[in-house]
Amino acid sequence: MGYVGRDVESMVRDLVDASLNMVRSEREDEVYPTAERRAEERLLDLMLPPPPSTRKREAVPRRPSAQREGQPEGTGKSLFIVSSSGEARQGEEEPQDEAEVEERRKRTREKLRKLLQDGKLEEREVEIEVTQQSFPAFEFMQFTPGMEGADVNIGEMLQDMLPKRTKRRQVRLSEARRILVDEELRKLVDMDDVVNEALERVENHGIIFVDELDKIAGERGQFGPDVSREGVQRDLLPIVEGSTVQTRYGYVRTEHVLFIAAGAFHVSKPSDLIPELQGRFPIRAELSSLSQEDFVRIMTEPENSLVRQYQALCTAEGAELTFSESGVAEIARIAMVMNEQTENIGARRLHTVMTTLLEDVLYELPDVPDKRITFDAPQVRERLMRIVEDEDLRKYIL
Repeated sequence: MGYVGRDVESMVRDLVDASLNMVRSEREDEVYPTAERRAEERLLDLMLPPPPSTRKREAVPRRPSAQREGQPEGTGKSLFIVSSSGEARQGEEEPQDEAEVEERRKRTREKLRKLLQDGKLEEREVEIEVTQQSFPAFEFMQFTPGMEGADVNIGEMLQDMLPKRTKRRQVRLSEARRILVDEELRKLVDMDDVVNEALERVENHGIIFVDELDKIAGERGQFGPDVSREGVQRDLLPIVEGSTVQTRYGYVRTEHVLFIAAGAFHVSKPSDLIPELQGRFPIRAELSSLSQEDFVRIMTEPENSLVRQYQALCTAEGAELTFSESGVAEIARIAMVMNEQTENIGARRLHTVMTTLLEDVLYELPDVPDKRITFDAPQVRERLMRIVEDEDLRKYIL
């Protein structure tokens, strides 16, 4: 962090953002059933609005019956009818008691609720009012990378000051449910409590992993260290020692944040770091190079391993790609040999080895009649050994 493009304090701000999202997700999970129930009630109100007579009584005083163009009092009551498709319509019926009308409306509402819960109204369109979340005119006010400063978002400040704009949209019921659930979640979740909890977690349980620390370790030769790299170390030092960083959600103290740094240190050494920074990482752990068994695990155990990625790529073309255990072991062995003979780049070597192995196969795959492709150890060795043994070709392989 901080060597190219961004300042070192931005990693603390990123940690705050991650903590905020984590706490907000936990709070939303707690109130999600309540938000769903409220969204369902709002959907029912959209499909079955209150009767016009009720809305008029709420806004306009009731006129005497003598002024209603000769109509006797109590006529024109609303009748709600629900069809098998969930359509609710109003009709006119003979004079009746208001309690009976309200009872009919409740039964109609329950029928709609049953159809809604059974998923029979998902394709129906409703009109909802949504709040616009952003204003395109404020996008030019965002800071460019490396110039975050105190992390003050002027666009967000202006949006909070200006009145919220709303617009009406015609959407399907499934989309309306998602929008209404999001609105109810924002109402139910107390963001002040979320921010306080997120900042507390960052200060007392935060972990920041600083990768490729060797990139800012200047070689201390006769001409001295690289000034720009040493400058980044000095910027990183107060954050690791413990300081106060200003974020858009408040101030964060880094005294109890756990910092873990890693680096290959092929060219430089940990002793090339400035002494103050070396003293802030007292626990050292050295890692050994990857073995053939490690390469086999990397290719087979992860959910999105390279083997599964290439199998999915072939499946898209209607082909079936399989690797035998001996084939995977041979790929791992060749990757390890390549790392020993050339620069050791770790597990990244598997990408180039797999690409070289399957390059011709993938190119010819659409025109091959037999869509079953199997690789065992002899086939892998036949395709890749030429590259391992040829010094000239090896120069073009990472």
